[in-house]
Amino acid sequence: MFCVILHFNSHLHKCMFVAALFMICEGFLVKGPSGPLIVPLGSSVVLPCYVDDPLPLKGLKVIWVRTDANTLVHVFQDYESRPDAQYQDYHDRAHFFTDKIKHGNFSLRLENVRAEDKGFYRCKVYTEQESDETLIQIKSVEHLMVSGSNHPVSAYVGEDITLNCFADSHIPPEEIDEVSWRKTDKNEIIQVLVFEKNKIIPADERYRHRVDFFTAEIPKGNFSLRLKSVRTEDKGVYMCQVFAGNFSANTTAVLEQLGFSVLHIIVLILCIVASGSALVLSVLWYLKQRSSNTTKALFLQMSVVTVPNVVMFFAFLFWGVIEGFLSETVACCAHYFLRPLLLLWAAPHSKHFPGSRETVVHCIIHLQYSLFTNVVHSVLFKSFWEKSLRYEESDKVLITILFGIMILICIVNIVFLLAELITYKDVRIHVVLDLVSDIGHDVLPPLQLIFLFYAFGAARRALFVLGVFPLFLTLTRYDWNKACVEKLQCSSLFRRAAWLSFMITVNAIMVYSYLIALEKEKDCVGWVCVAAFLQGLWGIVVLKHSFDDLDLPFRRVVYLIGSVGVVLVNSVALMTELIMKVVDGERAMEDLRKVVFSSECLFVSSVLLLIIFEPYIKKFQQHFQREAAGTPHNLSNQNQAAEEMCELRSLRETE
Repeated sequence: MFCVILHFNSHLHKCMFVAALFMICEGFLVKGPSGPLIVPLGSSVVLPCYVDDPLPLKGLKVIWVRTDANTLVHVFQDYESRPDAQYQDYHDRAHFFTDKIKHGNFSLRLENVRAEDKGFYRCKVYTEQESDETLIQIKSVEHLMVSGSNHPVSAYVGEDITLNCFADSHIPPEEIDEVSWRKTDKNEIIQVLVFEKNKIIPADERYRHRVDFFTAEIPKGNFSLRLKSVRTEDKGVYMCQVFAGNFSANTTAVLEQLGFSVLHIIVLILCIVASGSALVLSVLWYLKQRSSNTTKALFLQMSVVTVPNVVMFFAFLFWGVIEGFLSETVACCAHYFLRPLLLLWAAPHSKHFPGSRETVVHCIIHLQYSLFTNVVHSVLFKSFWEKSLRYEESDKVLITILFGIMILICIVNIVFLLAELITYKDVRIHVVLDLVSDIGHDVLPPLQLIFLFYAFGAARRALFVLGVFPLFLTLTRYDWNKACVEKLQCSSLFRRAAWLSFMITVNAIMVYSYLIALEKEKDCVGWVCVAAFLQGLWGIVVLKHSFDDLDLPFRRVVYLIGSVGVVLVNSVALMTELIMKVVDGERAMEDLRKVVFSSECLFVSSVLLLIIFEPYIKKFQQHFQREAAGTPHNLSNQNQAAEEMCELRSLRETE
């Protein structure tokens, strides 16, 4: 009986074990994706293959096969992946999720999908008892390929070039979301041109009106860039990037070896001619003015004043055509076109010019200030107008009105100045001129600041300027010289030092205000240098003083610095800028206005100092001459009285 029971129990355990195996293995079903897969080119894709219930790892074998090519993709056997069994094309690209296999997940990860990966894949799962499989299809590989030129593009400045970019794709051009051309610079990425949703959008102003697509070729996938009138600053690496849906691709084009153009050579020759003529003519003038031939000396002086500056005007003009920096070109050209007026005012032989010395002196420097102010603020207004889309209509109207008032004041000044030069004997015109010019020059500086603050995004600061406007008028219109002499009985030295301090303070405030107002502009420093020179001219106009009373050596030294030294510095700077840009593709100076107007500010400042401290400079000269001649130091009372009367002379003459 006991034996029968043991025998029965043995058979029962066997039956239960067989039943358990049957329950585990029977009916396992390998599942895959619900439909074909569409895969982006170069991406990774998971080919699904799994069972609902985990299978025992003992005897488990999983084989992935590419059916249409009959190639082995990957194998799992004996508890591990077998990459050594893979076909070579799938090495390091096809992987199991090894830690998921024990949970019944036999999916395969295929990386860096290629166009030839399209096809059918079979996932077959084996156990010790049975097997099952599923079929997965990669229906298509969405690909976007962009190609260009393998060779750099070389050109001369001024030529037109083509930078190649071809989109080779089954995606129609109308389904391409965006094509963008960018120039990768050292410090920034410059947007050159954009094709977006069948529209061509111009980008950076440096390339405006110079770049375009070949519109008729776009349907063929040709997005090559046509770059017109190549400049030295265009040298560099350009990227064409194409976006279509979730895909993007790019290619690069290199523009290098920009050689000297004819205009480059012309500019270099003009710079050499300007500096050479300034040196030669100044030497001839210096030798001739020591003789008694005043006519020849005057002719040579007129040549020194006009020839080098006219040549530099054309040099900067051609430079602007080549490089196209609008603000720099206009400011430098306008300055050299008007610069002879400043030099004529400071010229030693200007007393021999026709007409009243006082009238001519006042008119020519006043005329230069008015004309140059017009030019400067016209360029600033253009810069504002290009960015005016972000402004409210009311702000745009207000800024335009302010600009119009400034221009009107300058035009009225110019008309009256020209009228006085022609009919300066007419007392009525002279009175009207004084009234208009005085009010105009007192009003202009505050108006300029209000315009700048409103136009370049600092409207709250403009209200502050509006608040101090009456105070500014009071300071400039009040007869400080009369008050100091008659009421306070100040010494001449104190009065002149006070006036110098006032001029420095006002001009420093103006220049700093330009810096604050234009701080967000790329060429802020260049504009500040222009503003400093403009304020120097304003100081000379306000002083209303003759520069013809100073004798040698100081006046002629300062005059030679302005007529020769400044031209030499600027011509060398322009040549250096041109050569460095052609050779290295980079600017030697960020802004030529820094050199041009900084050097001019030194000249104007020297002139202002000579005017203000003229009596003391003359005293020093006389003392030096007496020392050289052995004259006694003590002077007669009559001479001392004469000097005192000279010192009491007003710096700012009023009616």
